[in-house]
Amino acid sequence: MSPASEKTGDDVFEDEKKPTYTIDEYLQGIEDRELEAEMVLGGDYGDMCTYEKGYMKRQALFSCLTCTPEGNAWDLTACTLSCHEGHEILELWTKRNFRCDCGNSKFGNFICKLQASKDLENVDNSYNHNFKGTYCTCDRPYPDPDVEDEEEMVQCCICEDWFHREHLGLESSETIPIDEEGQALYEDLICQGCSAACSFLTLYPQSIFVAPKKLDVETNDEKGKGKEMVDEASSGCASPGKNEVASSDPPEPYGIAANILSGNIPSTEVLVSSEISRKDLSLKNCSHDSSSGTACQLGIDLGDATRVLNNNKTMFLNKDWRYLLCRCDKCSNFYKQKSVSFLLDKDDSIAEYEDQAKKRREERLQQQEQNSVNMFNNLGHVEKVEIMSGIADMQSEIGNFLASRDNSEAVTPADVYQLFENLKNKRRRQI
Repeated sequence: MSPASEKTGDDVFEDEKKPTYTIDEYLQGIEDRELEAEMVLGGDYGDMCTYEKGYMKRQALFSCLTCTPEGNAWDLTACTLSCHEGHEILELWTKRNFRCDCGNSKFGNFICKLQASKDLENVDNSYNHNFKGTYCTCDRPYPDPDVEDEEEMVQCCICEDWFHREHLGLESSETIPIDEEGQALYEDLICQGCSAACSFLTLYPQSIFVAPKKLDVETNDEKGKGKEMVDEASSGCASPGKNEVASSDPPEPYGIAANILSGNIPSTEVLVSSEISRKDLSLKNCSHDSSSGTACQLGIDLGDATRVLNNNKTMFLNKDWRYLLCRCDKCSNFYKQKSVSFLLDKDDSIAEYEDQAKKRREERLQQQEQNSVNMFNNLGHVEKVEIMSGIADMQSEIGNFLASRDNSEAVTPADVYQLFENLKNKRRRQI
């Protein structure tokens, strides 16, 4: 070996730094990225503007800072692809109750290529600082150029803003409830700013909440992992599923809420931590029928009860907690007054949005497979033979390629190029 072809020590270390993947890992990585993208887009493949559908319950949003640098408008997937190519685009994930702004009066003389005729303004659209590219109470961008290793942010299910975990208003001895792999042990989060409007949730059983993890003050380690934290959060109560209701034997009359209203407990001493109310109050006359006349599950007037509630802590909600909310007329009207009636809509939650995206993806893949089968079946005999021969040649060439290599040797772009060159030359010889 000549000196020119020898690898220096630095070259060897450089090769070791390059990541390598098996074919299965590479294909799985592609599958995971495609699924993640489709869950964000909600199964929207960017083929049409949804403007005519009005204010959508939930959809993926994008903000074009090139067209609207003040952050007071948004576009959907199709308009972003068709009308804003090459622009500075912010991906805002999903938000509820928006109608596409692309091409309206906020865009000046710009006209939407997909839906030219639109109202001058969508008066029910509501914009926050996310549309300018800033998030959280610190009003910083994400990713933050001043932070080297920034953690993923978390979203409030009420205001739909995004927050850094250290800005959730937790006590110094508390941290967000996640498992050892960093996965959330809760389904929804309500930020500190929205907690006051949602104080009525503290009147429900403790089983709808997941408690923040406790830190050992001396070691700064989390106490309890995984299932232990869920057990601690529910204090022995199983988390209710859909159409299930937590039950206990409440003291008369109906626990802490009635005592508050009767004046037996001074309002200044009420619900500092909300633990008493969640333990003592159980649902009565339980029914998830939302039709008119359904008896109130709580047996109290939320309007009266919440006047003495004072909750300013971030809330972490358990799976399917929305199914426990009372749907009687009075409670439903109360949610409407608080502008949170969307909590009663199963299609509003991110979990449901992602489930629907997965279903649409499965349906699309099945349709693509069926279309391929139909196309093949409609071909003539000669075309079918050529396709099957081509597939056999590719399988053979890939098999020979893999058999001739050391399993520990990485496959380079040059190797893949050469493989297809060999296939091309083989086809030429057969013609």
